[in-house]
Amino acid sequence: MIILKKYFALLCVVMVMLIGNTTVNAQTINEADTDLCNTLKYALITSLREPVDKAIFEIYKDDKVAPEGLTWASYDTELLKIKQVFGVGGLYEITLKVHPYYDAHNSYGVDEIVINTQGELLGYKHVKTLP
Repeated sequence: MIILKKYFALLCVVMVMLIGNTTVNAQTINEADTDLCNTLKYALITSLREPVDKAIFEIYKDDKVAPEGLTWASYDTELLKIKQVFGVGGLYEITLKVHPYYDAHNSYGVDEIVINTQGELLGYKHVKTLP
């Protein structure tokens, strides 16, 4: 009789857990002026602002004719490659093509910058200086 009560209690607990376990499917809310894919791209690129700024400084620090205040815009940056390093949800390496500019968006150069998702600058390459 005691064993039957234990099985009954266990059955009740399992039924409560199964009935109470409803699946919830969340839908992403995109409150931006672009589709979700572009919104994610711009959010990723913008989140890497600090290492990209560092790379631009390093690339142009010895350029005697480089204008002061070189900056860049996330909407004008190309996402060239995303490399998965350790597995899904792990570390990723991101290669960006950045177009530094000065003043009212006067282009000055083209650079490729490699950053990981921990915000570390892994490398950079100056592609060209624009006239």
